Amino acid sequence: MLTNSFFALSLLPYLGFLFFLTRNPRTPRLALIGFYSTLVFVAVTIPAGLYAQHAYGTSLANVDTLHGGAEAFLTVANILVALGFRRAVKEASK
Repeated sequence: MLTNSFFALSLLPYLGFLFFLTRNPRTPRLALIGFYSTLVFVAVTIPAGLYAQHAYGTSLANVDTLHGGAEAFLTVANILVALGFRRAVKEASK
């Protein structure tokens, strides 16, 4: 129960981070999309966790197919962030 409260509270600073990052015109667009995609990961993980608890009686981490699918969203988000900053560094070095 306490973990859920910390999880919910952790969204507030992340939303603040996104707010300021979005306002900065130097933020690479692809990286920004990646950071926003992390919210998709959260949006997918919550219902997947609830389903795992209801259907299998265990946490999401113990249901490989659901956990792998949810983590795929995080992987894609991380790749977008990395590619966005990679592109920005390449453009800045020209």
